[in-house]
Amino acid sequence: METNLVPSLRDTPAGRTADAELRACVHCGFCNATCPTYQLLGDELDGPRGRIYQIKQVLEGAAPTRTTQLHLDRCLTCRACETTCPSGVQYGHLLEVGRQQVDALVERPRGERFQRWVLREGLTRRWLFGPALALGRLARGALPAGLARKVGRARPAGDTPLQAQSRKVFLLRGCTQPSMAPSIDAATLRVLDAIGVQGIMASRAGCCGALRQHLGDEPGALADARRNVDAWWPRLDSGDLEALVINASGCGAQVRDYGHLLRNDPAYAARAARVSALTLDIGEYLAREQDRLRDCVRKDGADLPPRRVVFHPPCTLQHGQKVRGVIEGLLRAMGAELQPVPDAHLCCGSAGTYSLLQPGLSTELRDRKLAALGTGAPEMILSANIGCLAHLETGTETPVRHWLEWVDAAIGQSRPA
Repeated sequence: METNLVPSLRDTPAGRTADAELRACVHCGFCNATCPTYQLLGDELDGPRGRIYQIKQVLEGAAPTRTTQLHLDRCLTCRACETTCPSGVQYGHLLEVGRQQVDALVERPRGERFQRWVLREGLTRRWLFGPALALGRLARGALPAGLARKVGRARPAGDTPLQAQSRKVFLLRGCTQPSMAPSIDAATLRVLDAIGVQGIMASRAGCCGALRQHLGDEPGALADARRNVDAWWPRLDSGDLEALVINASGCGAQVRDYGHLLRNDPAYAARAARVSALTLDIGEYLAREQDRLRDCVRKDGADLPPRRVVFHPPCTLQHGQKVRGVIEGLLRAMGAELQPVPDAHLCCGSAGTYSLLQPGLSTELRDRKLAALGTGAPEMILSANIGCLAHLETGTETPVRHWLEWVDAAIGQSRPA
């Protein structure tokens, strides 16, 4: 694709990124076949190819409109198009540039700006989000039905391993997961402990920055990334930790992109690239220990978790991190009877704050996903991202849990309630 970016953008880092991705696109349209919003709306402007054209026009000097902004807002950033693209277009990077340029030229309505500010500032701070969620759960009976479903129900975390191990890994303690489902981090620590690995959480690390970035706050997202690099670097640089493992695939996709996000920061570029290189999804890490983990599975048969389960691979896992089939293979090795999932590549509609900003489209995608996940009549739905878990469980009575909670129950004393 020929490009002619405006001079003010052409030689900037954002301009160079956009130019490279635009030139890689060959207009084939394969991406539309796997785009959730194109499947729902059937509008070329609500598919990747149409959005690329709109971004190109803006970057070449055309004035964007509120309609342009809405078409870009409707993108889930699921990146299924990247998996499909034969030319390797990094659509996610291009979309971020396009959204920034459009938002700089098109002012959002006041109510929309306030909503985004609340989400950006409220969800990314554990000290604020935790108490707010607890209050919402106490007042569940007084909340509208939709909101009451979103706050979910608390699940006990259980015991945390206290013994030191010679093998150690870093874990990210994110922003919403510790409050929404502390059982996930606790299960992760117990599973690691069972194979002789100690999980360590750096106290200064926090939100990965994905929420801020997708809500248009690039400076805030970069600040989150720098804070985390600073928190992790001394131990990662010392070599006494095997890896940085992340049990929320949305955070994993973001941290693996730190090298790109901070590529132009002389003080952080090298360290950020190293952090990204050392980052693994927890499934990738545990797959290396599959034999040891399988030996930990309880043989007594008492109070074991359901075996007939289905796994929902989040978009941030299969498209963002390009991790496919790893967790499914691990679950099968541990005795799970995994049920098939039609159209497993399509997004569930969670997509960070998408379910709050685009509730209609999000709900329709959720219902389609739940229908696909229910094809094999599973006893439990497993996934790998807190946002997907929380979103899916608002539309089903089937228990929805993190896959590590299932593994924890298979090898230990806890059972995913």
